[in-house]
Amino acid sequence: MQLHFIKIIARQEWNTVFRSRTTRLLYFSLLAVSLLATITGWQYVSKFNRQQAVAHQQVHDHWMSQPDRHPHRVAHYGYLVFREKSPLSFFDFGLDSYVGNAVFLEAHRQNTINLSEASFSNGMLRFGELSLALVIQLLVPLLIVFIGFSTIAGLKQNGVLKILLCQRASFFDLLVGKTAGLTAAVWALFLPLILVSLFAGSFFLSDDGLGIDTLLRIAIIVSLYAIYFLIVGVLVVGVSAVSTSAKNVLMVLVSGWILCVVVIPKSAQTLGSKLHEAPNKIAFEQAIEAELSQQGDSHDPNDPHFAQLKASLLQKYGVDSVQALPLNYGALVMQESETISSALFSKHFDRLIGIYQSQNAVSSALAFVDPFLAIRNLSMNLCGTDFNSFTAFQQQTEHYRYQKSQRLNQIHLTQIRYKNDGQQKVSAKNWQQMPDFTFQPVTITESLSTAGVSLAALTCWVLAGFGALYYISSKRNYLL
Repeated sequence: MQLHFIKIIARQEWNTVFRSRTTRLLYFSLLAVSLLATITGWQYVSKFNRQQAVAHQQVHDHWMSQPDRHPHRVAHYGYLVFREKSPLSFFDFGLDSYVGNAVFLEAHRQNTINLSEASFSNGMLRFGELSLALVIQLLVPLLIVFIGFSTIAGLKQNGVLKILLCQRASFFDLLVGKTAGLTAAVWALFLPLILVSLFAGSFFLSDDGLGIDTLLRIAIIVSLYAIYFLIVGVLVVGVSAVSTSAKNVLMVLVSGWILCVVVIPKSAQTLGSKLHEAPNKIAFEQAIEAELSQQGDSHDPNDPHFAQLKASLLQKYGVDSVQALPLNYGALVMQESETISSALFSKHFDRLIGIYQSQNAVSSALAFVDPFLAIRNLSMNLCGTDFNSFTAFQQQTEHYRYQKSQRLNQIHLTQIRYKNDGQQKVSAKNWQQMPDFTFQPVTITESLSTAGVSLAALTCWVLAGFGALYYISSKRNYLL
């Protein structure tokens, strides 16, 4: 491999790309679509977060304005928590439109997250949403196909390939040079667009400006899309090198594009659901109720668990009735019930999340077959719109609900007497001093560790791509 010849060939390919009228036409068309996707995505996320903030403030004001009342009434009054979109979600919507945006938190019950955009859509959402990531992932590879399909096959058809190989440059030098020139041109056209869009969008959408975490995410996203363009460029040059007809190359590459962006992703989703079947919402809740009735049902006066709890308390304090206990027995029962139900919900929820992760693992494994799946998974992870970001919100809201319920139960236990329990009240300051919910986003380290398989898949695609170019260059029949 001679770098001097590779640079000359790459420069010549660069000039060819930018001299082409087709390239300019396709680029400005994609640029217009990209700018439209960026602007509409930014406006949508900005408006959505403003609406969530207003709704959150209203809920918080209602909570703070509660009068003196019984703590158990406060527990069932509940609290509504809203999920805001991450600053980078305007770039890649990911799963945001398909998962819920609000959850009602109350005592003794774990509610699911509801109010997703998909639940209000008219069915058009299944065709996807226009985001900059969608344009980059789907349409830029198609542009690379159209400007690079004749890179080598065209030289074979007009007889220029033999002349070039007589200039002391090897076939491998030619393939690498063509790949470098084609990829560099695409980098120059689209990487600045991605970088500027991410910087500008996240700066205006983030309340605290651009932090280190956001800057790292932007840098990694741009780098990964650069690798993605390189992989597509290698594939285009490789297919062009093994064919003698530019027309056949175009047919093969377009068919491959359809296979990678439509067939394999849909098949991965279906296969994952078949291999790892998840219970529906009714079955999930019934399983929790069935196990709860076995471990301890606070509403059943003859429940063995709570009967044993009552007996142990009477023995501990040396009294013969719950009225004589120095604490509120009813509040203690509610506290114990909350502990049991919360533990059971977490157990079943973790099991359900494990099933969904197994389904997603099928898609991650198929990234070794389809680079589109790899970049899609990585893009969602880094933009905070993936499945793990949603489950982190679910888990944090459940933890917040449990802590809030138990604090109210503790107030009930210590400040309300057992006799005439329901007619007593406590000061509103007890719940007004409780901290508000604050979502802690998934760290960049957790995002990258989750996407480890996709990162490995992209690395394998790069190595396999250049390995394929070397193999092609070693076969004399591909020179004809």
